[in-house]
This record gives sequence, C-alpha cells and structure tokens, in this order.
Amino acid sequence: MLPHLMKLLKNLQAWDIEFVSITKQIDTTTSGGKLIFHLMGALAEFERDLIRERTNAGLAAARARGRVGGRPRKLKTNGKVALARRMFAEQSHSISEICATLGISRATLYRYVKEAKKAPRGSDQPA
Repeated sequence: MLPHLMKLLKNLQAWDIEFVSITKQIDTTTSGGKLIFHLMGALAEFERDLIRERTNAGLAAARARGRVGGRPRKLKTNGKVALARRMFAEQSHSISEICATLGISRATLYRYVKEAKKAPRGSDQPA
C-alpha cells in the first residue's frame, strides 16, 4: 500500500499537482508535509501488517485446538454421503428427488459426487 501511495504522489507531482489535506493539515508542497504524509502511510501499513499477523496467529491457535473454519457440511455422516453417491450412481431417482430426500441442493450433491471421483478407492469419507 505504501509504495502505491508514494507512486500516486509522484504521479500527481509529475502533473504539477500537489496534495493538500484540509482536515489533516497535510501539505505535500512543503518538506514537513511530505514527511507527515510518508509517516502516516508507513503507520497505516504497519497497522495492517499487525492485524494480519494477529489474525493468522488466532487462526493457527484455533486449528491447534481442533477448530476448523468454514461452513459446516450439510451431510454430517458418511452413511448419508454414501447414500447420496449411491442414489446418484444408480440413476433410479431424479436429481431433484435425491436432493429433496437428503435436504441438499444440486450443487451440494454434485460436490459430493465429484469428491467421490477424486477420493482413492475404499475411502468413503467426505473431504
């Protein structure tokens, strides 16, 4: 972000345009104003980096406690997943019937079927 901010300032200066903030009393026509502008940009970048580090540390700590992010899976048991895959493979029921029976959307059904094709033989667990 800071490099982008500095590039923007240089581009403005190339067109003989100076940045003057009325509310923050920043005036890039003076050396003091340029210093304040750079310091504020550096502090903003520092704050973003701190937030990113804290967020990643929190996610890692949650994973260490066994918490996994994301939306919970619709079919929670392997039996229901296997039933969905078997009904799809048999082609004796329409897609709408399968979805209504299991209470899932078409996209969810196709996702479970796609996962079955990727999974190694004998592994009937949802990913």
